[in-house]
Amino acid sequence: MKNIKDEAVIWGQFIAFIVIWSVILFATNTPLKINFEAIKKLPEVVTVYTVLFFVFTKWVWRIPQLQGWLVPFPDLEGTWEGTLKTTWIDPKTKKTPVPIPLILVIRQSFNSINCVMYTKESNSYSTTANFMNDDESGIKRLSYVYTNRPDASIRDRSAVHDGAAILTIVSKPKRELEGEYWTSRKTTGSINLMFKTKELLEGFSDEN
Repeated sequence: MKNIKDEAVIWGQFIAFIVIWSVILFATNTPLKINFEAIKKLPEVVTVYTVLFFVFTKWVWRIPQLQGWLVPFPDLEGTWEGTLKTTWIDPKTKKTPVPIPLILVIRQSFNSINCVMYTKESNSYSTTANFMNDDESGIKRLSYVYTNRPDASIRDRSAVHDGAAILTIVSKPKRELEGEYWTSRKTTGSINLMFKTKELLEGFSDEN
């Protein structure tokens, strides 16, 4: 997943390195110019830069005020709750099934994002996931490809299959994810989710 545009990464790292170098030179009363004394400070600069980069990618990037400009994607980590509505028509009833309750558990770091969807009858695990930003409209989307594994007891009517989903990220007035999905079984549908908790649940239950 590309978290920050390539140009921003290059310039941000360069500026941060120069600022750290300048601060260390100033703190050690070393002239602010490129010479042997300044070059001798480079190991200290690299050490400080590495520590600050670790802190940023571990915790700082989640600060809401940094999202949207320095980090152009939101922190979605947590458990989302909602429903899945399929367009598939049951040949017996000639109707579409009622919406299926589900939870989507998102694990996210600065460098990656992983989605696991749980329903009563199956689990879906993302194999790839990424953010899509529309610079003109400002709309942000989460897209991922997944493998769905139904419970063994129902595989006579619901086989293991692959699929993909694209979810629009809504921040206001409420935190929501809404979009569509497609599967290798040639079925489609919609997904609607609302943020529930930062806790990463590990399965679906009627109490969710």
